[in-house]
Amino acid sequence: MHRESGATAVPEPARHGATILVAGAAALGGFLFGFDTSVINGTVEAVRDEFGISEAVLGFVVSSALLGCAIGAWFAGPLADKYGRLRVMLAAAALFAISAVGSALAWDALSLAGWRVVGGFAIGAASVIAPAYIAEISPANMRGRLGSLQQLAIVTGIFAALLIDYVLAEAAGGASNPVPWGGTAWRWMFASAVLPAIVYGVLALQIPESPRYLVKINKVSTARQVLRKLVGGDVDQRIKEIARSLAGQKAVHLRDLRGPTLGLLGIVWVGILLSVFQQFVGINVVFYYSSTLWQSVGFSESDAMLTSVITSITNIVTTLIAIALVDKIGRKPLLLIGAAGMAVTLGTMTWAFTSATVIDDTPQLSDAMSTTALIAMNAYVFFFGASWGPVVWVLLGEMFNNKIRATALAVAAAAQWVANWLISTTFPILAEIGLGLAYGLYTTFAVLAFIFVWRAVRETKGRELEDMA
Repeated sequence: MHRESGATAVPEPARHGATILVAGAAALGGFLFGFDTSVINGTVEAVRDEFGISEAVLGFVVSSALLGCAIGAWFAGPLADKYGRLRVMLAAAALFAISAVGSALAWDALSLAGWRVVGGFAIGAASVIAPAYIAEISPANMRGRLGSLQQLAIVTGIFAALLIDYVLAEAAGGASNPVPWGGTAWRWMFASAVLPAIVYGVLALQIPESPRYLVKINKVSTARQVLRKLVGGDVDQRIKEIARSLAGQKAVHLRDLRGPTLGLLGIVWVGILLSVFQQFVGINVVFYYSSTLWQSVGFSESDAMLTSVITSITNIVTTLIAIALVDKIGRKPLLLIGAAGMAVTLGTMTWAFTSATVIDDTPQLSDAMSTTALIAMNAYVFFFGASWGPVVWVLLGEMFNNKIRATALAVAAAAQWVANWLISTTFPILAEIGLGLAYGLYTTFAVLAFIFVWRAVRETKGRELEDMA
């Protein structure tokens, strides 16, 4: 019988339970990521009316957090390599809370955008740290499922934000109205992020540091304890493999990602393009603007918000499907299935919105087309949630080698936030021209995403992190 060196082996079920709990705590950053980026959904119309801003300025305010996200993601990797994963998590929790309070108290559109940028720093950092940390504390045979907890947390955060938006708007009779206990509903929507930010900070104080970071700073005995508790197997051999993969490593800088493919290593470009395609298919238009979108084609504010909540539930269910499948059928097949499904459903939405009749400068869908668009929207979310949503984060957490993981992931995540910003900022302008144009572009990117995965993405299922090229 195999025996782990240095201590009595932890029973397998207990180890798996501990690993799931630790990964879940780290993934709470994903909950705040989803919550903070989507809570603005229910505030869009109210913010526009409150501050009297144009569509272009509104698009900037909605997407302003994403600029902070790109900056936060860019610096999170180097900071995590220097100070550890947990300290970056704690800093992100503090910034989340500060942003929530500031956004709730915003006095004009510019101040709101500024506080949203502060929250973006935290979102960007969390988007890098959670997948990297989860990959580093997970056994290879569970890494896909545990990595998918990040996306499950994100979509649960989206659901919670949209549900709170709906409840507050219903209590006030509209997002622009005061709630019974005082204050405008849309301001309470922003303030609601404070509580999960505090919970995230508290949990970050309870979980162990990444064993790979511990080996890097020569805390080998502590790393051994963490691996024994969470990963198992031949712990001493794993320590040697980690040390070998980190051998001679100095501080990793962006210049260490340079390579022969347009100035970067090929694997870094794969990570960047996975991130960009995840956003260019337009998923966050659904979660940032869906309430406004449905109102623009004839839904009431209440029905539009409720529809957004239903869509977010669909996203949670499909993420659970991805968690069940990612370690069985692999990352690449799920991405291919998802891209094909999104191309078809986005094409259907393009057709539906192109058919809208303009009445008094407002597009109106027929009953049949409203139903078609609603079904296609939820089917699109299904395909995204079961594939590109979780699988891209799983791949970004595991596809890079130990030396460059945090820094390469930071670059890929920063690219993702820039792409998200581009899509979110341009949507109001594209929507004014025609929703069919917007969704036609997203359809094209879904087709290109399929081709990219088919030709460039390598399967990582079952491989140890120390084996990544």
